[in-house]
Amino acid sequence: MNGILPVFAHLAIVMALSPFFFGVTARVKAVFAGRVGPPLVQPYFDIVKLFRKKCVYSRTTTWVFRASPVVVLAAVMAFSLTVPFGEIRAPLGFPGDILLAAYLLALARFFMIAAAMDTGSSMEGLGASREAFFSCFSELALFMNFIALASCSGNISLSRMIGEEMPLSGGTLTPALILVVSSFFILLLAENCRIPVDDPDTHLELTMIHEVMVLDHSGIDLAYLLVAQTAKLFVFSAIVVQMIVPGAAGDRAVGIGIYLAGMMFVSILIGVVESCMARLRLDRVKYLLLISFGLAFFGFIVSLWRK
Repeated sequence: MNGILPVFAHLAIVMALSPFFFGVTARVKAVFAGRVGPPLVQPYFDIVKLFRKKCVYSRTTTWVFRASPVVVLAAVMAFSLTVPFGEIRAPLGFPGDILLAAYLLALARFFMIAAAMDTGSSMEGLGASREAFFSCFSELALFMNFIALASCSGNISLSRMIGEEMPLSGGTLTPALILVVSSFFILLLAENCRIPVDDPDTHLELTMIHEVMVLDHSGIDLAYLLVAQTAKLFVFSAIVVQMIVPGAAGDRAVGIGIYLAGMMFVSILIGVVESCMARLRLDRVKYLLLISFGLAFFGFIVSLWRK
């Protein structure tokens, strides 16, 4: 029981807080657009509303389409277990868990693509093709970030790579970590289909990537995907904050407060970036992901040189 309770507590934190920070980003975008915007708790209302609706399935779909939302949500939640949240340790941390984290994300992406192809829709096939193409670059940048973090911290466990061993404050590896944080923030925007890579608010066929792949989902299935979307953004933001504020604050309450403030800052920053930038042309997205890879690569080189 002692080993199970931290797992449930970790999952409860993700599911309880991720829609709120998702709503913070939406509110920031509304303020920049001169609108009042939805309430901060609107994502909770959307999730509850979808859980009350029934699913509608096309006759062309198979079990792959029906299983996809559950698998995607399970993979994202399992990925969250490898990430510490400030003073709260990761319940699923072990040497080499970076490979587990990467392949859990790949599993979620595979089932999203498979479900989109399973519908037989040319529009969803278009989104699946784009997702598969850009994932080749984003996964390259993700592994380069993990390599750079492992070099900076001297560990190959994600929970320790971005934990107290991270010598950001006043350390000799500060330039390397600045490069890695910048790279990972770009990766955060790409992996979560945010501007400038994708626009989560659009339904224009020519520009959609993620949204077009979930057009045929409805009801509880769409609720699962919305929870997974908010949770994934929350976990990626948590990694960024953990790299910036890695050390314990001494007092647990103070440490949690600092961490939540960091999460709020990242959520606001995402909204500011989306409000101040235009969406890139699809043929330019790969260059942005290559920039992310390059920043992480130079962070790795600087960490080796500093040592």
